[in-house]
Amino acid sequence: MNGISSSSLGYPRIGADREWKKALESFWAGKTNETDLAAQLEQIRLKHLKVQQEKGIDLIPVNDFTLYDHVLDMAVQFGVVPARFGHKGGPVPVATYFAMARGIQGATACEMTKWFNTNYHYIVPELNGVTPSLVENRALQAYREAKEKLGIEGKPVVLGLYTFLKLSKGYRADDLDALVEQYLPPFVQLLSELEQAGVEWVQIDEPILAVSLPKSEMKRVAAIYEAVRRAVPDLKIMLQTYFDSVEHYEETVSLPVDGIGLDFVHGYDRNLSHISRFGFPADKKLGAGVIDGRNIWRADLGAKLELIESLTAHVPQDRIVVQPSCSLLHVPVSTSREKELDPVLRQSLAYAEEKLEEIVLLVRALREGKEAVAEPLQASRRALEGLQAHPGRVSAKVREAYAAASGSEPERSKPFAERRYTQQERWKLPLLPTTTIGSFPQTAEVRQARRKWRSAEWNDEQYESFVREQIDLWTKRQEQIGLDVLVHGEFERTDMVEFFGEKLNGFAFTSNGWVQSYGSRCVKPPVIYGDVEHVRPMTVSETVYAQSLTSKPVKGMLTGPITILNWSFVRDDLPREQVAGQIALALREEVELLERSGIGMIQVDEPALREGLPLKDEDGPAYLEWAVRAFKLATSTVGESTQIHTHMCYCEFHDMIDSIRALDADVISLETSRSHGEMIPAIERETYELGIGLGVYDIHSPRVPPVEEMVNIIDSALKVLEPELFWVNPDCGLKTRGVDETVASLTNMVEAARVVRERLAVQ
Repeated sequence: MNGISSSSLGYPRIGADREWKKALESFWAGKTNETDLAAQLEQIRLKHLKVQQEKGIDLIPVNDFTLYDHVLDMAVQFGVVPARFGHKGGPVPVATYFAMARGIQGATACEMTKWFNTNYHYIVPELNGVTPSLVENRALQAYREAKEKLGIEGKPVVLGLYTFLKLSKGYRADDLDALVEQYLPPFVQLLSELEQAGVEWVQIDEPILAVSLPKSEMKRVAAIYEAVRRAVPDLKIMLQTYFDSVEHYEETVSLPVDGIGLDFVHGYDRNLSHISRFGFPADKKLGAGVIDGRNIWRADLGAKLELIESLTAHVPQDRIVVQPSCSLLHVPVSTSREKELDPVLRQSLAYAEEKLEEIVLLVRALREGKEAVAEPLQASRRALEGLQAHPGRVSAKVREAYAAASGSEPERSKPFAERRYTQQERWKLPLLPTTTIGSFPQTAEVRQARRKWRSAEWNDEQYESFVREQIDLWTKRQEQIGLDVLVHGEFERTDMVEFFGEKLNGFAFTSNGWVQSYGSRCVKPPVIYGDVEHVRPMTVSETVYAQSLTSKPVKGMLTGPITILNWSFVRDDLPREQVAGQIALALREEVELLERSGIGMIQVDEPALREGLPLKDEDGPAYLEWAVRAFKLATSTVGESTQIHTHMCYCEFHDMIDSIRALDADVISLETSRSHGEMIPAIERETYELGIGLGVYDIHSPRVPPVEEMVNIIDSALKVLEPELFWVNPDCGLKTRGVDETVASLTNMVEAARVVRERLAVQ
């Protein structure tokens, strides 16, 4: 790697047509066997490598592909398998691997949580009781495959040991040094085998170095890399950070490695300031992450060239590697299939393939001069100018409404201590009321009906009739199961964000903009390109219809402003706070419409509130302040008898307690079961005086939890919560589950609530 060069940090796994997702789900359904799966996945891997090779990338990553999740891959390479899965040592079978990710009857899945502040979820390794050893070297297998089958001298990607340990669970903070000693030998063995195989460069990902860490932690990091350097003196290591600036720059760039990768998109100001102030080591390559790996907008290539040229004041050009800010896992594959999109918008987008082209173009401009790439640079500038001039970009009405709302603090008319009695008088719910989070199974029949409607095979009337049939069916099922508060089931909705974006101004929708969320679960985020405005009722018809079928309360279901923001590809010309405020004002109109239509329970879900939290402690308070304000802006105008619910997934309760309380929601539901009740002691430490539902079973697993299991979770929660404030619900929506398992699980959940309710009544 002589002279300025190009690199990729990781490629989307799912395939241009989601081939990866389809292969996994076919295997899980028993339609293909393990041999078929391996062959299909190899074909997808090699195709992805060839794309990067043909684009002209110098350093092509290998081992960025996975069966499910790269953190889970690291765990099973070390033989880290919880005892409940019955693994007896040696390489981990595919069945056990998937059982850890998805659960099986008799063994709950490993916990799943957000990968830093992204919408990707990783499987949390459980280290307790496991003696690690290198049972399989997947990085070596990936390197050999690329070299032997495509002639590619790949750059193996390995999750850094420090990040792996910090993201794991099952140990005390005081045990970390002992764990480093335990895990260093297999980690070093993995790298040694790469060195012996002739690997030149390895990418070791340490994104944890971008979070707020005590400086004392860097001694532990240094000890790891000093041990690695002694063991593999000839292996060139690119220590890769991303998602923000490194927390301790001087200590990081002093580590005994051959290159440091820095994020010059999300950590731009601080990383650039660090280099300007402290310089950059003369013996290292700088991985300059200048192309945004987390958003889909075309880069201003002129500005990117200026940035790289500013770096050359501190780092010679021949020691710069031009690359994305992070793995391209977080963006779709290619814009080539976006035939239906507004041409102006399409020209302003860059997915993974286009981002690779931008990287190669920048390198060529630096090698040969701007004149050599004058036309592509001009095309980039014209595309961005076209976007800025788009008629949907700015709405004077929306800007005026946002300015007016910014002048006061949104608040409910009465505090919760008074509202709760008014609401109980209105609803007369039993102790431990049962409900669901919102969605019911999106069966093949539901998906087929939606396809017929979208392809115009069905007209609006036919589709609406089908949706009402589903609402009829599931309203009866909910009443038969015995739920206390019902939902309409969301059969008309594809995705909880896309559905609302389709009905608001300022959003655009792609045909193939899929990204991985967790496992085979892919989402197609909306594109927020203009000012957001409420146009017409979005949820009123279906909710009012469901309410007409039952005497029990039916919740109106909305997605909150921060989740819509965080689960969309967001315009980059306005502060995110302002975009969130625009969304909140649009949602407030819908909330008021529901209330005027007689819907007195309205759930505004914010599962993504925490994932938007900046990685730096110093940046967190400002984000939480405007995020909470956006939620209240959407919900605070309702009357005191109207009950506002919200839901959050994978939320570190103790980190968020003040902000959760500040939302002033009458009821909040939180994930509990998959984290094995770890939230309960957090609640014990932090008194919570509003309504709360702790999920009593994991909806990401196909297993049906027994009544006793859910009773135990309820009992644990009631040790720290008032029964009068406690709700019983699943962890999350049931969209991805099957009908039979959903009915069975909810039946057991209602029975568990009944058992505890009757016990409380006689105490």
